[in-house]
Amino acid sequence: MLLFKKKFLEQIRQGEKTQTIRLWKHRQMKPGQRSYIPGVGYISIDSVEPVELAQLTDADAKPDGFPTAELLRNEIRALYTADTLKNLIPFRICFSVYPPREQKRIAKERQKEKQKQKECLQQNHDDRKQEFIDQTLDKLRKMSKTKRSKTRK
Repeated sequence: MLLFKKKFLEQIRQGEKTQTIRLWKHRQMKPGQRSYIPGVGYISIDSVEPVELAQLTDADAKPDGFPTAELLRNEIRALYTADTLKNLIPFRICFSVYPPREQKRIAKERQKEKQKQKECLQQNHDDRKQEFIDQTLDKLRKMSKTKRSKTRK
């Protein structure tokens, strides 16, 4: 999942913002991966590559929704502390928003997956519950046998 400030959501929906710069210890996404932006929907990750912030040009900043590289760098500095900037690697993530028809298909697919997971968890819970009941009954039977054998002596 990629989170964005609300001010960027409309640019993303309109196809004006098709990339973001993120600072990570290591690459966390890969091309071809599907992700989600709350308020926008599902996206396809087109590319993920390390970049040097100082080398970004105005042309690099435009797909990120900024008119200049300096404004983009200022936004990044506002989001990350100086220590963080030193210790993390900047990555350019290029993405594209799936069209509405595909959004619906993916949402249905995810809903089915979640339902299947829920059913699996419920079955697992039921199995563990039954196993606990069986073990408890076994213990009670053993205790009952022990009590009967003691009372006979």
